Amino acid sequence: MKTVQIPVPGDMVVAQMETPAAPAAGEVQVRLRYVGFCGSDLSTYLGKNPMVKMPALPGHEIGATIEAVGDDVPETLKTGLVVTLNPYTNCGHCASCRRGRVNACEHNETLGVQRWGAMRELINVPWQKVIPAPGISPRDCALIEPMSVGFHAVDRGQVTDIDVVMVLGCGMIGIGAIVRAALRGATVIAVDLDDEKLALAREMGARYTINSGTDDVHARLCELTEGLGPDIVIEAVGAPPTYQMAVSEVAFTGRVVCIGYAKVDISFATKLFVQKELDIRGSRNAMPSDFRAVIHYLQESNAPTDRLISAVVKPEEAHDAMKKWVAAPGKVFRILVDFNE
Repeated sequence: MKTVQIPVPGDMVVAQMETPAAPAAGEVQVRLRYVGFCGSDLSTYLGKNPMVKMPALPGHEIGATIEAVGDDVPETLKTGLVVTLNPYTNCGHCASCRRGRVNACEHNETLGVQRWGAMRELINVPWQKVIPAPGISPRDCALIEPMSVGFHAVDRGQVTDIDVVMVLGCGMIGIGAIVRAALRGATVIAVDLDDEKLALAREMGARYTINSGTDDVHARLCELTEGLGPDIVIEAVGAPPTYQMAVSEVAFTGRVVCIGYAKVDISFATKLFVQKELDIRGSRNAMPSDFRAVIHYLQESNAPTDRLISAVVKPEEAHDAMKKWVAAPGKVFRILVDFNE
C-alpha cells in the first residue's frame, strides 16, 4: 500500500509498504481518507523533532472510514462508518494514568511521533482508539484532533463565562482554544502577528483581536480589561516572547496554560509567579471528552472548516506542499493529504 514517509530531514517520498492483515480480535482496520500535517510533522521534516527516529512515517490527524472489524469489537463499529482516531497510547501504570489523566501518560507514543503514523492507506488499531463522527465528512474529521488539543487547554484553564481569556497564537490549536472558550461564554482576546488569522479568530468566536506586531499589546489589554489583565492566558505559540508575555500580562491570581513547545530555554521574571500567585499549567494532547466536544461542535455549528484547510494534496504532492509550508509557516493552518483513490 501507498505511504508518505520522511526518510531523512528535508526529504519526503511516496513509498510502498505491506498492506496490513485482517484485523485481529479487538482491532479495527480503518481506511485513511485524509491525514493532516501538523507542527510536529513540520519539525520532523526539518530535523528538529528529538522524539522521532528516521525514517519516519508521519500523521496523527485522521479522517477515515472503517474497512473491517475483528472479533470482540462492539457492534456499533460497523464497516463504512466515518471515524477519527485517538492517536495516543497510555500505559495504565504511570502517575498520570493512575490519576485518570491518560492524555499525559509518561510513556505515551503518539502516531507519527514516537511510532509510525497514519500517512498510509490502511491501519489496524485497537477498537478503543476509534471515535465515530456521524454527520461529519472524512475530510473535516482530520481537523478533530488538533482542535481537541485547544479544547483541552481551555478545560485545563477551567474557563467560565465570567473570564477574560487571551489566546496567544491563532494557528489550528489556538483556534480550537478560541472556539471552546467562546462556547463557554468567556470573553476571548486573540493575539497573533497575522491579520488574516486574526480575522478568522473573530469569525470563530474571539471578541477582540490584537496584532502583536503592530499594536501595543499591554496598552490594548489595559483598555479591554480595565487595567486588570486577562484572567487566563493560553500560550499556543511556543516562543520565548509569547511565554514571557503570558506571565507578564495575566491578571493577579490568574492562570497561564502552556500548550506550545519552545525550542529553547526561556528566562522569566519569577517574582511574578509569587507576587501574582499564578497558576501555571501545562496542557498536553487531549482527553476523550475533548474529542467528543469537538465532534459535537462540528455537528451543531456552521464552522467555516474550508477556511481551516490551507491545501488538500495527493500523496505525490505532499513534499511540494511541505516545502511551501517551510517557506511561509505563518500562513498555513492545515495541509491534508488525500488518500482517496
